[in-house]
Amino acid sequence: MTRPVPDVPAPADSYLSMVLLVDDQVMVCEAVRRALAHHPDLDFHYCTDPHEAMEVALRVKPTVILQDLVMPGVDGLDLVRAYRQNPALHSVPVIVLSTKEDPATKSDAFQNGANDYLVKLPDKVELIARIRYHTRAYLDHLQRDEAYRALRESQRELMRVNLELERLTRIDGLTGLGNRRYFDEYLAAEWRRSLRTGTPLSVLMVDVDHFKQYNDAYGHLAGDDVLKQVAGVIQDGAARSTDLAARFGGEEFVVILTDVSQAGATHVAERMVQAVRELNIAHGDGKVTISVGAATAFPQPKSEAGLLLNAADLALFDAKNAGRDRAVAAAVAIGKPEQDRAVGPA
Repeated sequence: MTRPVPDVPAPADSYLSMVLLVDDQVMVCEAVRRALAHHPDLDFHYCTDPHEAMEVALRVKPTVILQDLVMPGVDGLDLVRAYRQNPALHSVPVIVLSTKEDPATKSDAFQNGANDYLVKLPDKVELIARIRYHTRAYLDHLQRDEAYRALRESQRELMRVNLELERLTRIDGLTGLGNRRYFDEYLAAEWRRSLRTGTPLSVLMVDVDHFKQYNDAYGHLAGDDVLKQVAGVIQDGAARSTDLAARFGGEEFVVILTDVSQAGATHVAERMVQAVRELNIAHGDGKVTISVGAATAFPQPKSEAGLLLNAADLALFDAKNAGRDRAVAAAVAIGKPEQDRAVGPA
């Protein structure tokens, strides 16, 4: 008797009304059916048992509900409220049918969620016009909702892609640490912050010892695995949210430690050296080790972050010259007056 109504609304110029009449009087149902019978855009279904109205409405998926107010055992307004509380029906237009034109009854109907009010039996022309109007409004509402959902989904996807692209521009693909570009940006920002606050800024330069020989002996895949394991140790060492561990290039890594004294930076560096030893990664007759150079600066006006990076690099050179597998700190903190260069805990 009824044709299924698609979940996605039809275009506005080819819409189909699915009318559900809930009325216990079969005579009224027949009269409404006849009024709509010769209009191919108006499909009709009725329910004479008000206790089944919700079930029927969910099955039929009406675009308009014609709801009688007075029925045996059920208040028509209770059904209107039930429609409004059901997620599948809460937006479906409800036209209340009443036996009288009573302002108080009409007010109650609208307050409980009705969209329109007609005295039954309504004029055929008016009934059809109201059904078509509410159907078009409902389907337009669905289309707007679909368009809005599609827009929001598109926005969410775009945001996800942008965040992923932003992540990829900052993250080293092999190790998951920050990349050189992100390190440069972070160092410049932290240098400026330390300049404003007068707090120390420390950098560790880390190099995997004899890494070329390891690659030649064990292959590049094994070498990549070593870099990932060493990166894990370095990341653990830069555990605070304000620290940054990054891959500087090849087998070199770099760490930024904010508000950390020279002694504190040296302590972090020594822990990293020990932690890599404890990985016990075989390398010839020994095992994989790292060398670390540590440097600390108190940024001054007109000074540059490159001074700190260069000092850490020179300390790394000293660590390698001293036999590798160790941490070496720069002799003094950059930019701090001689009498203030006391080293203390981080």
